Amino acid sequence: MSDPAFLEELHERQRAFDALEPECEMTIRDPELGVEGHVIVWSTLAVKDGPLGRVGKGGTRITPTVTKDEIMRLARTQTLKNAAAGLATGGAKSGMRADPKADGFERAYRRFAKLAWPAHYDNGGLWGGLGYDLGGDPQHCQWAMDELGTTRCFTGKPVEQGGTDYDVEGVAGLGVSVAAATWLDASAGGVAGKTAAVQGIGAMGGAVCRYFTKLGGCVTTIADPRIDGAWRLHGPLSGAMLDAIAEMDFHTTREHLLNEGHQQMPMDDVLWEDVDVLIPCAVQDVIDTDNQSRIRAGVVVEGANNPCTMPARHALHNRGVPVVPDFIANPGGAIAASVEMTSDVSDEENARTRAKVDEAKNATRSMVAENVREVLALADLHEAPLVDAAALLALRRIFSFTA
Repeated sequence: MSDPAFLEELHERQRAFDALEPECEMTIRDPELGVEGHVIVWSTLAVKDGPLGRVGKGGTRITPTVTKDEIMRLARTQTLKNAAAGLATGGAKSGMRADPKADGFERAYRRFAKLAWPAHYDNGGLWGGLGYDLGGDPQHCQWAMDELGTTRCFTGKPVEQGGTDYDVEGVAGLGVSVAAATWLDASAGGVAGKTAAVQGIGAMGGAVCRYFTKLGGCVTTIADPRIDGAWRLHGPLSGAMLDAIAEMDFHTTREHLLNEGHQQMPMDDVLWEDVDVLIPCAVQDVIDTDNQSRIRAGVVVEGANNPCTMPARHALHNRGVPVVPDFIANPGGAIAASVEMTSDVSDEENARTRAKVDEAKNATRSMVAENVREVLALADLHEAPLVDAAALLALRRIFSFTA
């Protein structure tokens, strides 16, 4: 049971956060091309005195079912994430309702970028520009920069254009792996030999597989619709199959799975594996109060945005399964974006030395590890769930309150 003073402060800060309304809501439509998209800046309070002033940043989600409400929820969470990480940008998110594989998508995307441009920071707006999220592809970066005539409209761009290439480098997955390793170091005797199940092996999950293995852990179960379900491996993920996953080569990954005799299972079974760490890296709300009782992992470290509902997070805690929430575990992409927007390294030097990539990775390692340790200490001090301690940490930083 959390102590009363902790709960009182958490509820006070939460009420203040809940009273906030988005600082910018922009809906974009071009009926001729079937374009519909949204830019939402939730809050920039935490960065009003920062190097960029009041500007919000988050990735760009592209799916056929994107809604304004979905982008609003993501922007709200991004506010917590960016504040918890102590970044120079507040919370924002953008989204486009489209199928990136459909005919005519390039023309529609270019139009979306053009219509959203007036909200951009470089034009005096509150929004830090386009980036990567579900549905993102390196081509989109090139289209946006070509359409708008600047490299500053997109974060995650190639190093030769002043970027950190954070999707290819897997910076977000690096952060999630560091979060898992930090929790294991503090609570389970270290990461060496500890097992993990990873749901989703796209840009985030593939990088988690790569970096968690480098840190000494063992990925023993993976799942993704592009490899036809979940697979329990007959040994720790390594070698050529790990390379294929890191490169998001799903065809080669599936060939390895079939040829090497790994055990195929229904897609959702990855969630119920008896492992040290469960890392959901797919979509939101996959773990709720109806299915959380089936979780057997020692800890859940959230790689996706909101993979657990808030009631499920608390139900898991009550069963003795802590949850390291997404806004603590996965800010790596936001950290890399902040580096791109604030670094003094020139494009020429970055192309030569990859200095921004190194800066983004080093900042991700240090920020995520320090925040996990701080959340653990806060939770221990007040006998509170990790998710509540994490929320209080972020809320204090949003409103510039001290501990």
